[in-house]
Amino acid sequence: MNRRIFLRQGSLTGLSLSVLSLAACSSPAPADRAATPETGPAAPAAEAPEAADFPLLELTLAELQAKMTHGEMTSRGITELYLNRIQALNRQGPKLNAVLLTNPEALALAHALDQERKEGKIRGPLHGIPILLKDNIDTADQQPTTAGSLALAGHKAKQDAFIVQKLRAAGAVVLGKTNLSEWANFRSTRSTSGWSSVGGQTKNPYILDRTPSGSSAGSGAAAAANFCAAAIGTETDGSIVSPASCSGLVGVKPTVGLWSRAGIIPISATQDTAGPMTRTVHDAALLLGPLAGPDPRDPATKAGTGQAAPDYTAFLKTDALKGRRLGVEKGHLTGSSEAVPLLLAALEVLKAQGATIVEVEVEKLTDPLGQAEYDVLLYEFKDGVNQYLATAGAPVKTLADVIQFNTANKDKAMPFFQQEILEASQKLGDLKTPAYQAALKKSHQGARAALDGVLQKNRLSAIVAITNAPARCIDLINGDSGGGPGFSSPAAMAGYPHVTVPMGQAYGLPVGLSFVGAAWQEGPLLGLAYAYEQASKKRAAPEFKGPFVG
Repeated sequence: MNRRIFLRQGSLTGLSLSVLSLAACSSPAPADRAATPETGPAAPAAEAPEAADFPLLELTLAELQAKMTHGEMTSRGITELYLNRIQALNRQGPKLNAVLLTNPEALALAHALDQERKEGKIRGPLHGIPILLKDNIDTADQQPTTAGSLALAGHKAKQDAFIVQKLRAAGAVVLGKTNLSEWANFRSTRSTSGWSSVGGQTKNPYILDRTPSGSSAGSGAAAAANFCAAAIGTETDGSIVSPASCSGLVGVKPTVGLWSRAGIIPISATQDTAGPMTRTVHDAALLLGPLAGPDPRDPATKAGTGQAAPDYTAFLKTDALKGRRLGVEKGHLTGSSEAVPLLLAALEVLKAQGATIVEVEVEKLTDPLGQAEYDVLLYEFKDGVNQYLATAGAPVKTLADVIQFNTANKDKAMPFFQQEILEASQKLGDLKTPAYQAALKKSHQGARAALDGVLQKNRLSAIVAITNAPARCIDLINGDSGGGPGFSSPAAMAGYPHVTVPMGQAYGLPVGLSFVGAAWQEGPLLGLAYAYEQASKKRAAPEFKGPFVG
Protein backbone atom coordinates (compact mmCIF):
# COMPACT_ATOMS: atom_id res chain seq x y z
CA MET A 1 0.00 0.00 0.00
CA ASN A 2 0.97 3.62 -0.34
CA ARG A 3 3.14 4.77 2.57
CA ARG A 4 1.17 8.01 2.74
CA ILE A 5 -1.94 6.01 3.62
CA PHE A 6 0.06 3.84 5.99
CA LEU A 7 1.14 6.87 7.97
CA ARG A 8 -2.44 8.12 8.18
CA GLN A 9 -3.76 4.82 9.51
CA GLY A 10 -0.74 3.78 11.57
CA SER A 11 -1.29 0.22 10.43
CA LEU A 12 -1.57 -1.83 7.27
CA THR A 13 -4.49 -3.79 8.65
CA GLY A 14 -8.04 -3.52 7.38
CA LEU A 15 -7.32 -1.96 4.00
CA SER A 16 -10.37 -1.89 1.75
CA LEU A 17 -10.79 -1.46 -1.98
CA SER A 18 -12.75 1.76 -2.04
CA VAL A 19 -14.40 3.65 -4.87
CA LEU A 20 -12.68 6.70 -6.31
CA SER A 21 -14.92 9.72 -5.70
CA LEU A 22 -14.65 11.90 -8.79
CA ALA A 23 -17.27 14.34 -7.54
CA ALA A 24 -15.15 15.25 -4.53
CA CYS A 25 -12.82 17.58 -6.41
CA SER A 26 -13.76 17.60 -10.09
CA SER A 27 -16.69 19.22 -11.82
CA PRO A 28 -19.28 16.67 -12.97
CA ALA A 29 -19.40 15.88 -16.66
CA PRO A 30 -22.02 17.67 -18.74
CA ALA A 31 -24.98 15.70 -20.01
CA ASP A 32 -23.62 15.41 -23.55
CA ARG A 33 -20.30 13.96 -22.44
CA ALA A 34 -20.60 11.63 -19.48
CA ALA A 35 -17.38 10.72 -17.70
CA THR A 36 -16.34 7.13 -18.33
CA PRO A 37 -13.20 5.14 -17.60
CA GLU A 38 -12.41 5.35 -21.34
CA THR A 39 -12.92 9.05 -21.94
CA GLY A 40 -12.07 10.46 -18.53
CA PRO A 41 -13.78 13.40 -16.87
CA ALA A 42 -14.97 16.31 -18.94
CA ALA A 43 -12.76 18.94 -17.31
CA PRO A 44 -11.14 21.19 -19.91
CA ALA A 45 -7.51 20.93 -20.82
CA ALA A 46 -5.27 23.72 -19.55
CA GLU A 47 -4.58 26.58 -21.94
CA ALA A 48 -1.11 25.47 -22.92
CA PRO A 49 -1.06 24.73 -26.68
CA GLU A 50 2.70 24.29 -26.58
CA ALA A 51 2.23 21.23 -24.35
CA ALA A 52 1.15 18.99 -27.25
CA ASP A 53 3.46 20.64 -29.82
CA PHE A 54 6.65 20.05 -27.84
CA PRO A 55 9.28 18.64 -30.24
CA LEU A 56 10.69 16.28 -27.60
CA LEU A 57 7.29 14.95 -26.51
CA GLU A 58 7.62 11.35 -25.28
CA LEU A 59 11.05 10.91 -26.86
CA THR A 60 13.05 8.12 -25.26
CA LEU A 61 16.65 8.26 -24.11
CA ALA A 62 17.68 6.20 -27.13
CA GLU A 63 15.82 8.53 -29.51
CA LEU A 64 17.43 11.60 -27.95
CA GLN A 65 20.83 9.92 -28.16
CA ALA A 66 20.23 9.07 -31.82
CA LYS A 67 19.38 12.70 -32.62
CA MET A 68 22.66 13.82 -31.04
CA THR A 69 24.62 11.05 -32.75
CA HIS A 70 23.26 12.00 -36.17
CA GLY A 71 23.81 15.70 -35.61
CA GLU A 72 20.11 16.55 -35.67
CA MET A 73 20.24 18.04 -32.17
CA THR A 74 22.77 18.91 -29.51
CA SER A 75 22.65 18.33 -25.78
CA ARG A 76 22.52 22.09 -25.34
CA GLY A 77 19.56 22.35 -27.68
CA ILE A 78 17.73 19.51 -25.95
CA THR A 79 18.46 20.98 -22.53
CA GLU A 80 17.20 24.38 -23.64
CA LEU A 81 13.95 22.88 -24.92
CA TYR A 82 13.32 21.17 -21.59
CA LEU A 83 14.14 24.38 -19.70
CA ASN A 84 11.69 26.31 -21.88
CA ARG A 85 8.98 23.74 -21.29
CA ILE A 86 9.52 23.94 -17.53
CA GLN A 87 9.28 27.73 -17.77
CA ALA A 88 6.02 27.50 -19.73
CA LEU A 89 4.20 24.82 -17.76
CA ASN A 90 5.70 24.64 -14.27
CA ARG A 91 4.99 28.18 -12.99
CA GLN A 92 2.71 29.26 -15.84
CA GLY A 93 -0.12 27.60 -17.79
CA PRO A 94 -1.26 24.64 -15.69
CA LYS A 95 1.27 25.64 -13.00
CA LEU A 96 2.31 22.06 -12.33
CA ASN A 97 4.79 23.15 -9.64
CA ALA A 98 6.84 19.99 -10.07
CA VAL A 99 10.27 21.62 -10.38
CA LEU A 100 11.67 23.65 -7.49
CA LEU A 101 14.54 25.12 -9.47
CA THR A 102 16.55 24.52 -12.60
CA ASN A 103 20.31 24.23 -12.58
CA PRO A 104 21.90 27.55 -13.62
CA GLU A 105 24.84 25.54 -14.96
CA ALA A 106 22.71 23.16 -17.08
CA LEU A 107 23.34 24.80 -20.46
CA ALA A 108 27.08 25.10 -19.80
CA LEU A 109 27.24 21.44 -18.76
CA ALA A 110 25.37 20.43 -21.90
CA HIS A 111 27.67 22.52 -24.10
CA ALA A 112 30.74 20.88 -22.54
CA LEU A 113 29.30 17.45 -23.28
CA ASP A 114 28.63 18.51 -26.87
CA GLN A 115 32.29 19.46 -27.14
CA GLU A 116 33.28 16.02 -25.86
CA ARG A 117 31.04 14.45 -28.50
CA LYS A 118 32.73 16.50 -31.22
CA GLU A 119 36.06 15.19 -29.98
CA GLY A 120 34.83 11.61 -30.25
CA LYS A 121 34.35 11.00 -26.54
CA ILE A 122 30.98 9.41 -25.77
CA ARG A 123 30.57 8.36 -22.15
CA GLY A 124 27.63 6.05 -22.78
CA PRO A 125 23.85 6.08 -23.33
CA LEU A 126 23.35 8.93 -20.84
CA HIS A 127 25.82 11.29 -22.55
CA GLY A 128 24.14 14.68 -22.87
CA ILE A 129 20.81 13.50 -21.44
CA PRO A 130 19.03 15.98 -19.08
CA ILE A 131 17.91 14.40 -15.77
CA LEU A 132 15.92 15.94 -12.90
CA LEU A 133 16.70 14.99 -9.28
CA LYS A 134 14.45 14.90 -6.23
CA ASP A 135 15.42 17.66 -3.81
CA ASN A 136 16.65 15.37 -1.09
CA ILE A 137 19.65 14.34 -3.21
CA ASP A 138 22.85 16.33 -2.64
CA THR A 139 24.49 18.23 -5.49
CA ALA A 140 27.73 20.12 -4.88
CA ASP A 141 26.82 23.05 -7.10
CA GLN A 142 24.65 26.17 -6.98
CA GLN A 143 21.50 24.15 -6.27
CA PRO A 144 20.30 23.85 -2.66
CA THR A 145 19.25 20.52 -1.16
CA THR A 146 16.32 21.08 1.19
CA ALA A 147 14.08 18.00 1.47
CA GLY A 148 11.36 20.60 0.93
CA SER A 149 11.88 22.04 4.41
CA LEU A 150 12.26 25.73 5.16
CA ALA A 151 14.65 24.68 7.91
CA LEU A 152 17.08 23.70 5.14
CA ALA A 153 16.26 26.53 2.70
CA GLY A 154 19.42 27.64 0.94
CA HIS A 155 21.48 24.70 2.21
CA LYS A 156 24.12 23.72 -0.34
CA ALA A 157 25.82 20.36 -0.04
CA LYS A 158 29.58 20.08 0.23
CA GLN A 159 29.79 17.16 -2.18
CA ASP A 160 27.61 15.30 -4.66
CA ALA A 161 25.66 12.29 -3.56
CA PHE A 162 27.36 9.13 -4.80
CA ILE A 163 24.67 8.53 -7.43
CA VAL A 164 25.10 12.12 -8.66
CA GLN A 165 28.82 11.51 -9.04
CA LYS A 166 27.98 8.43 -11.09
CA LEU A 167 25.38 10.35 -13.08
CA ARG A 168 27.85 13.08 -13.98
CA ALA A 169 30.53 10.51 -14.85
CA ALA A 170 28.03 8.87 -17.23
CA GLY A 171 27.63 12.20 -19.02
CA ALA A 172 24.13 13.17 -17.89
CA VAL A 173 23.13 16.82 -17.47
CA VAL A 174 21.78 17.58 -13.99
CA LEU A 175 18.82 19.69 -15.11
CA GLY A 176 17.41 20.74 -11.73
CA LYS A 177 15.66 19.71 -8.53
CA THR A 178 12.06 18.54 -8.16
CA ASN A 179 9.56 19.31 -5.43
CA LEU A 180 8.70 16.57 -2.96
CA SER A 181 6.54 15.86 0.02
CA GLU A 182 8.44 17.62 2.80
CA TRP A 183 10.91 15.35 4.62
CA ALA A 184 9.80 12.66 2.15
CA ASN A 185 6.34 12.88 3.77
CA PHE A 186 7.65 11.76 7.13
CA ARG A 187 6.50 14.84 9.01
CA SER A 188 2.80 14.53 9.82
CA THR A 189 0.05 11.93 9.96
CA ARG A 190 -2.19 14.45 8.18
CA SER A 191 0.22 15.44 5.43
CA THR A 192 -0.60 15.98 1.77
CA SER A 193 1.57 14.27 -0.83
CA GLY A 194 3.48 16.66 -3.04
CA TRP A 195 3.39 19.61 -0.62
CA SER A 196 6.45 21.20 0.92
CA SER A 197 7.00 24.46 2.76
CA VAL A 198 9.74 25.30 0.24
CA GLY A 199 7.84 24.47 -2.94
CA GLY A 200 4.13 24.41 -2.17
CA GLN A 201 1.81 21.88 -3.83
CA THR A 202 2.73 19.82 -6.88
CA LYS A 203 -0.20 18.82 -9.10
CA ASN A 204 -0.95 15.69 -11.07
CA PRO A 205 -0.40 16.43 -14.77
CA TYR A 206 -3.32 14.25 -15.83
CA ILE A 207 -6.01 15.98 -13.75
CA LEU A 208 -4.65 18.98 -11.94
CA ASP A 209 -6.64 18.75 -8.72
CA ARG A 210 -5.54 15.14 -8.13
CA THR A 211 -2.59 14.13 -6.01
CA PRO A 212 0.72 13.41 -7.74
CA SER A 213 1.33 11.02 -4.84
CA GLY A 214 4.70 10.70 -3.33
CA SER A 215 6.96 11.67 -1.80
CA SER A 216 8.74 11.73 -5.19
CA ALA A 217 5.77 13.73 -6.41
CA GLY A 218 7.73 16.32 -8.35
CA SER A 219 9.95 13.74 -10.03
CA GLY A 220 6.90 11.78 -11.15
CA ALA A 221 4.90 14.77 -12.36
CA ALA A 222 7.93 16.29 -14.13
CA ALA A 223 8.90 13.11 -15.98
CA ALA A 224 5.29 12.47 -16.97
CA ALA A 225 4.93 16.04 -18.25
CA ASN A 226 8.07 15.75 -20.40
CA PHE A 227 10.01 18.32 -18.36
CA CYS A 228 13.09 16.07 -18.63
CA ALA A 229 14.33 12.96 -20.33
CA ALA A 230 14.03 11.07 -17.03
CA ALA A 231 13.95 11.74 -13.31
CA ILE A 232 15.30 10.19 -10.14
CA GLY A 233 13.17 9.70 -7.05
CA THR A 234 13.69 8.06 -3.67
CA GLU A 235 11.58 5.54 -1.82
CA THR A 236 11.18 4.25 1.70
CA ASP A 237 7.77 2.68 1.11
CA GLY A 238 5.88 3.65 -2.03
CA SER A 239 7.57 6.95 -2.82
CA ILE A 240 8.85 5.92 -6.25
CA VAL A 241 6.27 3.38 -7.35
CA SER A 242 3.22 5.31 -6.14
CA PRO A 243 3.92 8.60 -7.97
CA ALA A 244 5.08 6.58 -10.99
CA SER A 245 1.74 4.76 -10.99
CA CYS A 246 -0.26 7.98 -10.56
CA SER A 247 1.68 9.73 -13.33
CA GLY A 248 1.69 6.92 -15.89
CA LEU A 249 5.39 6.15 -15.53
CA VAL A 250 7.74 3.25 -15.15
CA GLY A 251 9.23 3.36 -11.66
CA VAL A 252 11.99 1.13 -10.31
CA LYS A 253 12.66 0.71 -6.61
CA PRO A 254 15.91 -1.28 -6.64
CA THR A 255 17.06 -3.77 -4.06
CA VAL A 256 18.40 -1.78 -1.10
CA GLY A 257 22.15 -1.58 -1.69
CA LEU A 258 22.15 -1.57 -5.50
CA TRP A 259 22.35 2.25 -5.50
CA SER A 260 24.24 4.07 -2.74
CA ARG A 261 22.24 6.31 -0.39
CA ALA A 262 25.24 8.43 0.62
CA GLY A 263 24.38 12.10 0.19
CA ILE A 264 20.62 11.52 0.25
CA ILE A 265 18.64 12.99 3.16
CA PRO A 266 17.40 9.81 4.87
CA ILE A 267 14.40 8.27 6.51
CA SER A 268 15.48 4.65 6.89
CA ALA A 269 18.85 2.92 6.76
CA THR A 270 17.14 -0.39 6.00
CA GLN A 271 14.48 0.67 3.48
CA ASP A 272 15.65 3.82 1.67
CA THR A 273 16.81 3.73 -1.93
CA ALA A 274 16.81 6.02 -4.94
CA GLY A 275 15.63 4.80 -8.33
CA PRO A 276 14.67 5.72 -11.91
CA MET A 277 11.34 7.29 -12.91
CA THR A 278 10.94 7.16 -16.68
CA ARG A 279 8.39 6.95 -19.46
CA THR A 280 9.53 3.54 -20.73
CA VAL A 281 11.05 0.37 -19.32
CA HIS A 282 13.99 0.69 -21.71
CA ASP A 283 14.78 4.14 -20.32
CA ALA A 284 14.65 2.78 -16.76
CA ALA A 285 17.05 -0.01 -17.72
CA LEU A 286 19.46 2.49 -19.29
CA LEU A 287 19.46 4.64 -16.14
CA LEU A 288 19.64 1.81 -13.61
CA GLY A 289 23.04 0.33 -14.43
CA PRO A 290 25.37 3.35 -14.56
CA LEU A 291 24.38 4.52 -11.06
CA ALA A 292 24.88 1.14 -9.37
CA GLY A 293 28.03 0.15 -7.55
CA PRO A 294 29.74 -0.20 -4.16
CA ASP A 295 30.33 2.92 -2.10
CA PRO A 296 32.38 2.96 1.12
CA ARG A 297 30.04 5.69 2.45
CA ASP A 298 27.06 3.31 2.34
CA PRO A 299 27.65 -0.11 3.95
CA ALA A 300 24.47 -1.49 2.33
CA THR A 301 26.20 -1.43 -1.06
CA LYS A 302 28.70 -4.05 0.11
CA ALA A 303 26.00 -6.69 -0.25
CA GLY A 304 25.37 -5.43 -3.78
CA THR A 305 28.96 -5.92 -4.92
CA GLY A 306 28.86 -7.92 -8.14
CA GLN A 307 25.05 -7.93 -8.22
CA ALA A 308 24.54 -5.15 -10.75
CA ALA A 309 24.13 -6.22 -14.36
CA PRO A 310 26.61 -4.76 -16.88
CA ASP A 311 23.67 -3.82 -19.10
CA TYR A 312 20.07 -4.08 -17.93
CA THR A 313 18.75 -3.62 -21.46
CA ALA A 314 20.00 -7.16 -22.20
CA PHE A 315 17.02 -8.47 -20.20
CA LEU A 316 14.48 -6.62 -22.35
CA LYS A 317 12.93 -9.27 -24.60
CA THR A 318 9.40 -9.17 -25.97
CA ASP A 319 9.04 -12.88 -25.19
CA ALA A 320 10.30 -12.58 -21.60
CA LEU A 321 6.89 -13.63 -20.21
CA LYS A 322 6.78 -16.90 -22.13
CA GLY A 323 6.83 -19.87 -19.76
CA ARG A 324 6.98 -17.70 -16.63
CA ARG A 325 4.87 -18.27 -13.55
CA LEU A 326 3.52 -15.11 -11.95
CA GLY A 327 1.64 -14.85 -8.69
CA VAL A 328 -1.16 -12.29 -8.53
CA GLU A 329 -2.17 -10.82 -5.18
CA LYS A 330 -5.60 -12.39 -4.54
CA GLY A 331 -6.82 -9.43 -2.52
CA HIS A 332 -6.55 -7.19 -5.59
CA LEU A 333 -8.79 -9.30 -7.82
CA THR A 334 -12.08 -8.14 -6.32
CA GLY A 335 -13.56 -4.98 -4.89
CA SER A 336 -15.05 -1.75 -6.13
CA SER A 337 -11.84 0.08 -7.04
CA GLU A 338 -11.61 1.23 -10.65
CA ALA A 339 -8.15 -0.37 -10.70
CA VAL A 340 -9.55 -3.92 -10.46
CA PRO A 341 -10.83 -4.15 -14.09
CA LEU A 342 -7.46 -2.83 -15.25
CA LEU A 343 -5.67 -5.59 -13.33
CA LEU A 344 -7.97 -8.25 -14.75
CA ALA A 345 -7.29 -6.97 -18.26
CA ALA A 346 -3.55 -6.90 -17.58
CA LEU A 347 -3.65 -10.53 -16.46
CA GLU A 348 -5.15 -11.48 -19.82
CA VAL A 349 -2.29 -9.72 -21.58
CA LEU A 350 0.23 -11.56 -19.42
CA LYS A 351 -1.44 -14.89 -20.22
CA ALA A 352 -1.51 -14.09 -23.94
CA GLN A 353 2.24 -13.55 -23.76
CA GLY A 354 2.73 -17.04 -22.35
CA ALA A 355 2.70 -16.46 -18.60
CA THR A 356 0.95 -18.74 -16.13
CA ILE A 357 -0.96 -16.87 -13.42
CA VAL A 358 -1.55 -18.28 -9.94
CA GLU A 359 -3.30 -16.55 -7.05
CA VAL A 360 -1.23 -15.81 -3.95
CA GLU A 361 -1.88 -14.02 -0.67
CA VAL A 362 1.16 -11.95 0.25
CA GLU A 363 -0.72 -9.19 2.05
CA LYS A 364 -2.15 -11.58 4.63
CA LEU A 365 1.45 -12.25 5.65
CA THR A 366 2.79 -8.70 5.45
CA ASP A 367 -0.15 -6.55 6.62
CA PRO A 368 0.37 -7.53 10.30
CA LEU A 369 3.95 -6.18 10.05
CA GLY A 370 2.83 -2.61 9.42
CA GLN A 371 3.15 -1.24 12.95
CA ALA A 372 6.62 -2.78 13.29
CA GLU A 373 7.65 -1.10 10.03
CA TYR A 374 6.41 2.28 11.25
CA ASP A 375 8.34 1.86 14.51
CA VAL A 376 11.50 1.04 12.56
CA LEU A 377 11.12 4.18 10.47
CA LEU A 378 10.62 6.36 13.56
CA TYR A 379 13.83 5.09 15.14
CA GLU A 380 15.90 5.17 11.95
CA PHE A 381 14.70 8.62 10.89
CA LYS A 382 16.06 10.30 14.03
CA ASP A 383 19.36 8.47 13.75
CA GLY A 384 19.77 9.11 10.03
CA VAL A 385 18.74 12.77 10.03
CA ASN A 386 21.02 13.54 12.98
CA GLN A 387 23.93 11.90 11.17
CA TYR A 388 23.21 13.80 7.96
CA LEU A 389 22.77 17.19 9.64
CA ALA A 390 25.87 16.78 11.81
CA THR A 391 28.14 17.20 8.79
CA ALA A 392 25.88 18.95 6.26
CA GLY A 393 26.80 22.50 7.14
CA ALA A 394 23.12 23.41 7.31
CA PRO A 395 21.65 26.00 9.72
CA VAL A 396 20.00 23.18 11.69
CA LYS A 397 22.27 20.53 13.21
CA THR A 398 19.79 18.01 14.67
CA LEU A 399 16.22 16.79 14.37
CA ALA A 400 15.48 18.72 17.55
CA ASP A 401 16.65 21.88 15.77
CA VAL A 402 14.30 21.17 12.89
CA ILE A 403 11.35 20.75 15.25
CA GLN A 404 12.26 23.97 17.02
CA PHE A 405 12.59 25.84 13.71
CA ASN A 406 9.18 24.65 12.52
CA THR A 407 7.60 25.68 15.80
CA ALA A 408 9.16 29.12 15.68
CA ASN A 409 8.10 29.58 12.05
CA LYS A 410 4.82 27.68 12.16
CA ASP A 411 2.87 30.15 9.98
CA LYS A 412 5.15 29.41 7.03
CA ALA A 413 6.46 25.96 7.91
CA MET A 414 3.20 24.41 9.14
CA PRO A 415 0.23 26.25 7.58
CA PHE A 416 -1.75 23.08 6.87
CA PHE A 417 -0.43 20.21 8.97
CA GLN A 418 1.90 19.77 11.90
CA GLN A 419 4.99 17.68 12.71
CA GLU A 420 3.68 14.82 14.86
CA ILE A 421 5.98 12.28 13.21
CA LEU A 422 9.11 14.39 13.74
CA GLU A 423 8.16 14.81 17.40
CA ALA A 424 7.41 11.10 17.85
CA SER A 425 10.76 10.19 16.31
CA GLN A 426 12.63 12.67 18.50
CA LYS A 427 11.27 11.07 21.68
CA LEU A 428 12.71 7.64 20.85
CA GLY A 429 16.06 6.15 21.83
CA ASP A 430 18.95 5.05 19.63
CA LEU A 431 19.27 1.99 17.40
CA LYS A 432 20.53 -0.13 20.31
CA THR A 433 17.09 0.07 21.91
CA PRO A 434 15.56 -3.44 22.28
CA ALA A 435 12.21 -2.17 20.99
CA TYR A 436 13.87 -1.05 17.76
CA GLN A 437 15.75 -4.31 17.34
CA ALA A 438 12.53 -6.30 17.84
CA ALA A 439 10.58 -4.14 15.38
CA LEU A 440 13.33 -4.44 12.76
CA LYS A 441 13.45 -8.20 13.07
CA LYS A 442 9.67 -8.44 12.77
CA SER A 443 9.27 -6.15 9.74
CA HIS A 444 12.44 -6.79 7.77
CA GLN A 445 12.89 -10.50 8.32
CA GLY A 446 9.16 -11.10 8.33
CA ALA A 447 8.65 -9.44 4.95
CA ARG A 448 11.60 -11.29 3.44
CA ALA A 449 10.32 -14.61 4.74
CA ALA A 450 6.86 -13.87 3.36
CA LEU A 451 8.04 -12.92 -0.13
CA ASP A 452 10.68 -15.63 -0.36
CA GLY A 453 8.19 -18.21 0.84
CA VAL A 454 5.51 -17.27 -1.68
CA LEU A 455 7.99 -17.01 -4.55
CA GLN A 456 9.66 -20.34 -3.81
CA LYS A 457 6.57 -22.35 -2.85
CA ASN A 458 4.78 -21.39 -6.05
CA ARG A 459 7.90 -21.41 -8.26
CA LEU A 460 7.26 -17.81 -9.30
CA SER A 461 9.35 -15.41 -11.35
CA ALA A 462 7.51 -12.46 -9.79
CA ILE A 463 4.40 -11.33 -7.96
CA VAL A 464 2.07 -8.90 -9.73
CA ALA A 465 -0.50 -6.56 -8.20
CA ILE A 466 -2.09 -3.13 -8.47
CA THR A 467 0.62 -0.60 -7.60
CA ASN A 468 -1.94 1.72 -6.02
CA ALA A 469 -5.40 3.15 -6.59
CA PRO A 470 -6.04 6.04 -9.01
CA ALA A 471 -5.02 9.42 -7.64
CA ARG A 472 -7.26 10.92 -4.97
CA CYS A 473 -8.06 14.59 -4.53
CA ILE A 474 -5.49 17.04 -3.26
CA ASP A 475 -6.73 17.98 0.20
CA LEU A 476 -4.53 20.35 2.18
CA ILE A 477 -7.03 20.50 5.03
CA ASN A 478 -7.54 16.81 5.77
CA GLY A 479 -4.44 15.35 4.16
CA ASP A 480 -4.19 12.28 1.96
CA SER A 481 -7.27 10.10 1.83
CA GLY A 482 -7.06 6.43 2.73
CA GLY A 483 -8.35 3.28 1.08
CA GLY A 484 -7.70 1.59 -2.22
CA PRO A 485 -5.42 -1.23 -3.32
CA GLY A 486 -1.66 -0.89 -3.21
CA PHE A 487 1.39 -3.10 -3.04
CA SER A 488 4.46 -1.09 -2.06
CA SER A 489 5.01 -2.33 1.49
CA PRO A 490 6.05 -6.00 1.01
CA ALA A 491 9.04 -5.11 -1.18
CA ALA A 492 9.78 -1.98 0.86
CA MET A 493 10.03 -3.80 4.19
CA ALA A 494 12.05 -6.62 2.64
CA GLY A 495 14.36 -4.28 0.70
CA TYR A 496 13.50 -6.18 -2.49
CA PRO A 497 13.10 -4.78 -6.03
CA HIS A 498 9.78 -3.45 -7.30
CA VAL A 499 8.98 -2.30 -10.84
CA THR A 500 5.74 -0.57 -11.82
CA VAL A 501 4.60 -0.07 -15.41
CA PRO A 502 1.44 1.66 -16.74
CA MET A 503 -1.53 -0.68 -17.16
CA GLY A 504 -4.22 1.81 -18.20
CA GLN A 505 -6.35 4.63 -16.89
CA ALA A 506 -9.50 4.95 -14.79
CA TYR A 507 -11.40 8.17 -15.52
CA GLY A 508 -8.31 9.64 -17.11
CA LEU A 509 -6.10 8.76 -14.14
CA PRO A 510 -3.18 6.33 -14.68
CA VAL A 511 -2.77 3.11 -12.70
CA GLY A 512 0.36 0.96 -12.58
CA LEU A 513 0.97 -2.79 -12.58
CA SER A 514 3.57 -3.94 -10.04
CA PHE A 515 6.20 -6.63 -10.56
CA VAL A 516 7.93 -7.66 -7.31
CA GLY A 517 10.69 -10.25 -7.08
CA ALA A 518 13.55 -11.54 -4.95
CA ALA A 519 16.66 -9.57 -4.04
CA TRP A 520 18.89 -8.41 -6.92
CA GLN A 521 16.39 -9.56 -9.56
CA GLU A 522 16.03 -6.15 -11.19
CA GLY A 523 17.05 -7.51 -14.59
CA PRO A 524 14.47 -10.30 -14.84
CA LEU A 525 11.77 -8.00 -13.41
CA LEU A 526 12.54 -5.37 -16.02
CA GLY A 527 12.30 -8.08 -18.65
CA LEU A 528 8.83 -9.10 -17.51
CA ALA A 529 7.71 -5.48 -17.29
CA TYR A 530 9.10 -4.77 -20.76
CA ALA A 531 7.28 -7.71 -22.34
CA TYR A 532 4.03 -6.53 -20.75
CA GLU A 533 4.66 -2.90 -21.75
CA GLN A 534 5.31 -3.81 -25.37
CA ALA A 535 2.21 -5.99 -25.55
CA SER A 536 -0.09 -3.48 -23.86
CA LYS A 537 1.25 0.02 -24.74
CA LYS A 538 -0.68 1.79 -21.95
CA ARG A 539 1.53 4.85 -21.47
CA ALA A 540 -0.26 8.05 -22.57
CA ALA A 541 1.08 11.59 -22.24
CA PRO A 542 -0.87 13.85 -19.85
CA GLU A 543 -3.21 16.57 -21.13
CA PHE A 544 -3.18 18.83 -18.03
CA LYS A 545 -6.93 18.66 -17.53
CA GLY A 546 -8.47 21.14 -15.09
CA PRO A 547 -9.81 22.36 -12.80
CA PHE A 548 -6.82 24.13 -11.30
CA VAL A 549 -5.86 24.11 -7.65
CA GLY A 550 -4.45 27.09 -5.80
